[in-house]
Amino acid sequence: MSLQGFWRCADLLRNPFRPAGLGSVRTATKRAGGTVANHGGSPGKRLGVKKFSDEYVIPGNILVRQRGTVFHPGQHVKMGRDHTLYAMVPGYVRFYKIPGSRKDRKYIGVVLNKGEKLPRDDVSLGRSRFFGLVDLNAFKKEAAAAEATPS
Repeated sequence: MSLQGFWRCADLLRNPFRPAGLGSVRTATKRAGGTVANHGGSPGKRLGVKKFSDEYVIPGNILVRQRGTVFHPGQHVKMGRDHTLYAMVPGYVRFYKIPGSRKDRKYIGVVLNKGEKLPRDDVSLGRSRFFGLVDLNAFKKEAAAAEATPS
């Protein structure tokens, strides 16, 4: 047997597809890709400001839904686990910056009276406090006054 015949015989033994007559095996030239339907986006998360300046809010109202702290909680406002800001007292929404601190930090607060401004001057005005108590004596006085006046 010649040397060429020897190598041809060795090829037959090495290649498992030769004896079956299948020839060479083709491999993919491109990766398998999904259809266009599989690449759709997810629905929007409805983030953003929900209550605007001078708008009346009650406790629990959501002021802003956000990812990260674009707005920071100010007076009478708390931050939820997902950075959602919500009101703690009934009042009016105020957006403000504190001069002299961080220039780019924006705050949202709630004031109890419509004409108030934030940041509040606690030295001259005192702390803004909301107790949420009802004066029962005022109701008794109103009821007594209503009974005393003839209609």
